[in-house]
Amino acid sequence: MSETEDRKAASRPDAPIDAQIDDGAQVFFDRTRDAVPVGQSSQLPASPTDAKSAKPHYHGHRQRLRERFLKGGANALADYELLELLLCMAMPRGDVKPLAKSLIAQFGSFANVLAARPEDLQKAKGLGDAGIAAIKVAEASAQYLARERAMELPVIASWEQLIDYCRVRLGHRKTEELHLLFLDRKNRLIADECHQTGTVDHTPVYPREVIKRALELHASAIILVHNHPSGDATPSRGDIDMTRKIVEAAKAMEITIHDHIIISQAGYNSFKTLGLI
Repeated sequence: MSETEDRKAASRPDAPIDAQIDDGAQVFFDRTRDAVPVGQSSQLPASPTDAKSAKPHYHGHRQRLRERFLKGGANALADYELLELLLCMAMPRGDVKPLAKSLIAQFGSFANVLAARPEDLQKAKGLGDAGIAAIKVAEASAQYLARERAMELPVIASWEQLIDYCRVRLGHRKTEELHLLFLDRKNRLIADECHQTGTVDHTPVYPREVIKRALELHASAIILVHNHPSGDATPSRGDIDMTRKIVEAAKAMEITIHDHIIISQAGYNSFKTLGLI
């Protein structure tokens, strides 16, 4: 190759040359890169500074949600918006509206999301430990508030607060749980304990263990509460038989069984109201 041909080969503009830009991305330069099609402006693309100043589509949305909530309370927001506002506290960046809507669709309601098990929430795409913790803290807060209201007056005299508490506690569970509400001589709540956890339609109960725990707490009375995940709060034959056995065992120890309440998402039933106690 002659010296002239060597110089021409070395200066060929159609061979791509690579370079590094500030953000570390690799770019390539060729003849067509700087070419401007006919009829189009030759204005250069926006600078990195301009790109950074561009605001996301959800800019200001969180602030507007907060303002609506503080002004009008929970009724001012849709269920997914209330969940979105909750997630914002745990996830300070990004648009969480799609995640909130996805969770509502997956679990069926805002209340169901709060009551969902952590292991089920972990399966939700885009929801991390911080978001799960925020959801479970909200559920715990609702339970504490309902419990405190139920304890303000003797349980028998604050029936509505008791039912509200039981609904918050058990209404959205996916498996059956039997809870025992232990009361003192003034019918004030001493403790609420989950006595047994079962399957979707059955919970094993042992009357001796129920009475034993009541004696340990020096309880004078008990209210039995369990849930029906099926949504039907009608007592089953097994519920009735089990309750009668506990009533008989309690009577021998001078412990009163005030009621047995069955909770479901649709409503509740009281054994006392039905004449079963």
